[in-house]
Amino acid sequence: MGFVHVNVGLSHPSEPDSAEEVRVLVDTDATLSVFPASLLDKMGIRRSSQRRFRGFGGVVMRDVGTVDMHYEGATAGVTAVFGNEGDPAIMGVTALETLGYHVNPVDGELNRVDMLL
Repeated sequence: MGFVHVNVGLSHPSEPDSAEEVRVLVDTDATLSVFPASLLDKMGIRRSSQRRFRGFGGVVMRDVGTVDMHYEGATAGVTAVFGNEGDPAIMGVTALETLGYHVNPVDGELNRVDMLL
């Protein structure tokens, strides 16, 4: 299986009908989702806090906020990291699970799953 990319819609929680389409890499090793800060700022997403992240370059601080993510009829409020210019757009595992999907390792597609209570 190679890389899995999908198109998702992102919207401000108070404006669900004005979604921006974004192509994302589905990364099941990433906890949170990352989007360009310029896009999140343009959408009016509020920077609610800062979080520490460990990456290849060591520990970094990034702003986070909440954005609505839309995929195949499912919508969920997900924590979004305000990425630096050049950072890839990523759907992390919390967004994947909150939307009710998992990556099928055989075909590299996202499949709907029943959620556990």
